[in-house]
Amino acid sequence: MDTGRERRSWGGSGRAAEAALKPPFSFVVEAACHSARAGRLRTPHGEVPTPCFMPVGTKATVKAVAPRTLAEVGARVVLANTYHLFFRPGTKIVAAHGGLHRFMGWDGPILTDSGGFQVFSLAETRKVDDEGVEFTSVYDGSRHVFTPELVMGIQEALGADVVMCLDECAPATVGRERVAAAVERTSRWAGTCRAAQTRSDQLLVGIVQGGVDADLRRRSAAALLALDFPAYAIGGLSVGERGGDMLRVVEQMDGLLPRDRFRYFMGIGDPLGILDVVERGVDLFDCVLPTRLARTGTAFTANGRLNLRNARFAEDLHPLDADCDGHCCRHTRAYLRHLVNQKEILALVLLSEHNLRFLIRLCATARRAIVDGRYHDWAAGVRARFAQLDER
Repeated sequence: MDTGRERRSWGGSGRAAEAALKPPFSFVVEAACHSARAGRLRTPHGEVPTPCFMPVGTKATVKAVAPRTLAEVGARVVLANTYHLFFRPGTKIVAAHGGLHRFMGWDGPILTDSGGFQVFSLAETRKVDDEGVEFTSVYDGSRHVFTPELVMGIQEALGADVVMCLDECAPATVGRERVAAAVERTSRWAGTCRAAQTRSDQLLVGIVQGGVDADLRRRSAAALLALDFPAYAIGGLSVGERGGDMLRVVEQMDGLLPRDRFRYFMGIGDPLGILDVVERGVDLFDCVLPTRLARTGTAFTANGRLNLRNARFAEDLHPLDADCDGHCCRHTRAYLRHLVNQKEILALVLLSEHNLRFLIRLCATARRAIVDGRYHDWAAGVRARFAQLDER
């Protein structure tokens, strides 16, 4: 049985917590169960109850999922990618529509990343210094430079509700000296981004770096806290480090980051990983995993992942997941396997919708468990059940 249940804002009161953000934004922790939090983020385009999974719409579209379907499955906020939209279709085209909301036909909150992860993944073509990053476009081979000021300008033109600082994401395989340099550069760039921001209707998020080194994480967090960001992201994880190391960093961040600001874990989308980071105080997270798995014929269910290409489903007349309330689960596993094996587009549509719905329902149920003060017991049951038929 869980203890330590709290039905109050981490800031001491709802008003104190909301005072940390300036209108039209607010964030308040409405309940907590140990470190797990049930919160509410208010933005110009609507509220986001947390914990919350954020579907990834890299190029202003969540692959195979229409905006109206995103609303139907319960999505509250969508991520779009600054790097890719800068090149295709270009910032001017999006701005001519009045911003991303009208461009992609989504009237809920939008978060744009800075494009830093994409740029730093181009290791063979990029050059980095304190001013910014020079790199080669994956689209046409042209050379470009992303600076903190430029990235802020792009995101302001795109018009997302939540925007990210430009940061340097060091791979897990590099040495401490490289990671330390990335922390120092990320801190400097964060200050530049803070100074370059001109729109009051966008919430700017600082990104804590430092790999799995506790001292560097502490140093990065201290530098960002001095800049008093309204929200903080845990970056530089899910890039090759071991799972135990990742969770130790998230636990450390729970002790370092302000409890009245929302916390964003960049890049986690497997159900058990989501349970782990929610348990350690994370509010928001995103990943391409649910839609990417759908394109390979893999579905989340309450008992684990199912690979529908498996021959054992050829005559299976059961629904995909009897516990699911989505459209996909009105069909049998045999039918869905047929669609997958025939490479029908409908397979991608149905399974993408299903995997997103699964994670969104998981987060909603986690929120109820936090409010009821039983998160740990509930999560233990989910973990045990999810491992029954897991086909990874």
